[in-house]
Amino acid sequence: MTALARGIGIRLGLAVGLLLAVVVVAFFLIQIAPGDAALYLAGEQGAGDAEFLAKIRAQYGLDRPVLVQLGTYVGNIAQLDLGKSFYFNEPVLGLILDRLFATVLLAGSALLFAVTVGVAVGVFTARRPESLPSQGVTVLSLVGFSTPVFWLGLMFIVVFAAGHPWNILPVTGIEDVRYHGNWFGETVDLLQHLVLPAGVLGVVYLAFYSRLARASMLEVLESDYIRTARAKGAHERVVVYKHALRNAIIPVVTAVGLQVGNLLSGALLVEFVFGWPGIGRLAVSSIFRRDSPTLLGIMIFSAAMVIVANLLTDLVYRLIDPRIRVGGAR
Repeated sequence: MTALARGIGIRLGLAVGLLLAVVVVAFFLIQIAPGDAALYLAGEQGAGDAEFLAKIRAQYGLDRPVLVQLGTYVGNIAQLDLGKSFYFNEPVLGLILDRLFATVLLAGSALLFAVTVGVAVGVFTARRPESLPSQGVTVLSLVGFSTPVFWLGLMFIVVFAAGHPWNILPVTGIEDVRYHGNWFGETVDLLQHLVLPAGVLGVVYLAFYSRLARASMLEVLESDYIRTARAKGAHERVVVYKHALRNAIIPVVTAVGLQVGNLLSGALLVEFVFGWPGIGRLAVSSIFRRDSPTLLGIMIFSAAMVIVANLLTDLVYRLIDPRIRVGGAR
C-alpha cells in the first residue's frame, strides 16, 4: 500500500469517527433543546389531549428511551436515512438535496470570488507594502472582515435593489417565473439573483483572504530562494507568480478548508436576508416549526460537507507542494 493510499485510509477512518461524534452530540443537543415536537405536531392537527399526544409520540418513536432512539438513528444514518420531516412529511435527505444546489451555488460563488480577488489583492499589496493603495486595502479589509453579514446584506439591498437610481437587481428568491422555458433567460436571471447574496458573502471573506495572502506573500518574498532567483536575473513576474505565489498560497488553501463551516453559517444568514431557497433557509424554518428531524439532518449533512472539504484540502496540498504527503509526514 502506497503512502498516499495509506494516508487517505487513515483520514477516511478519522472522518467517519468524527462524523459519528457529531451525530451523537447533535442528537443530544436536539433532545435538550426547549420545546416538545409532539405538542407542535398535535397543535398542527388541531388536538392536544394526553391520549392524542401519546399516540403522536408512539407514531414518531418519541416515547422510546433516548439511547434507543440514538441507536436507531445511527443505524438509519448508516443506510443514508436521515429520518422523516415532521412538518413536510417527507424524507429529510430529499428535502436537503432539493435545496443543496442553491446553497452550493451561493457558497461556491462567494468563495471563488473571495479567494480569486483576495489572492490577487494580497499579491499586489505585498509587492508594494508601503504604498498608499496597500495601506488602503489593509484598512478596508479590516472593515470588511468586522462587518456583520446580515447588516451588509441589508445595506446591499438598500443601495443596489431598494434605492433609486440603483434599483437594478432582484432582492429575493433565485428565479423569475417569467423566464421559464428560456434557458438563456433563466441563466441570466439566475446570475442576477446571485449577485447580491454572493457579493455580500464574498466581500466578508475577501477581506480575510486578501490579508492572509498579503501576509504570506510578504514572508515568502523575504526567503533566500527568492533572493537567489532575483540575483540570477529572473524577471520579477516570474519570481512573484512562479516561485513565490506557489508557496504563499498554501496558507490560503488551508484557510479555505477550515473556513467551510463558517462559510455555511454565513450562507445561512445571507439566505435568510435575501430569501434564498437553500439549506440555511430550511434550517431557520425548521427551528421555528420544531422540526427536529430536519434540523438534525441539516446539522449532520453540514458537518459531513465540512469534513469532506477538509479531506479535499489535504489532497490539494499534494498538488500544490509534492513535499507534503497526505499521510502527514514529510
